Amino acid sequence: MADEFMVLAKIDPVIFSIGPLSIRWYGMMYLLGFAAAMLLANYRAQKPGSVWTKEQVGDLLFYGFLGVILGGRIGYVLFYHFDLFLDNPLYLFRIWEGGMSFHGGLLGVIAAMFWRARKEQKTFWQVADFVAPLIPIGLGLGRLGNFINSELWGRQSDVAWAIIFPDPASGGVPRHPSQLYQFALEGVVLFTLLWWFSSKTRKPGAVAGLFLLGYGSFRFLVEYVREPDAHLGVLMNMITMGQLLSLPMIIYGAYLMLRAAPAAAKS
Repeated sequence: MADEFMVLAKIDPVIFSIGPLSIRWYGMMYLLGFAAAMLLANYRAQKPGSVWTKEQVGDLLFYGFLGVILGGRIGYVLFYHFDLFLDNPLYLFRIWEGGMSFHGGLLGVIAAMFWRARKEQKTFWQVADFVAPLIPIGLGLGRLGNFINSELWGRQSDVAWAIIFPDPASGGVPRHPSQLYQFALEGVVLFTLLWWFSSKTRKPGAVAGLFLLGYGSFRFLVEYVREPDAHLGVLMNMITMGQLLSLPMIIYGAYLMLRAAPAAAKS
């Protein structure tokens, strides 16, 4: 079987170590995503008519990054491993074992946006529409980190581009490289759509709505070829946890887009 499909080489998750400090690929992707968000945010803040200063951008991204880390970890534990948390609440702090949830990170970012909107005396939608186009690059890089780490692979498949992952837990069978699907959809395509859409003045909430609708839809679709979490499986034999958590994003994102449609038609 290995002769018929690409076999992914085992890649050390640690790029390099300096004493007790280890730099890992996944952490590097987080840093690159944050750096990209900073560059794009400062670029947009300098455009004519912007209501953002460089200092405000720095504060917004700092608290947003905290929201990603804290919300991502808390969300992962509560959504995917609440049983382990009940057995040992200290599991929440065992971040070296890995485990981050996008949906939890999103809730953390939303909390940070509410906080910064109040501090900067801006509306929540001013903040949300400014932040939304900055997120997909980090999402895409995170999925590349998953691919490098040989984790969160797809379901077994015999498509020509299927990959055999080195992690023994994958069973040594060809699988969909779902991490790359998510990189392309949640990273490249979603960023392109949001950057183009936000280049014109839109009704408040429209850009954030496109992000919610776009990410939710892409994630929902990819879940059909992504291996469900072993301890959760397919809920009610019809939906995965990722799909269940994405449904509110799709619904509310569609609502925001429909609400913004008359303004978009006039522009």
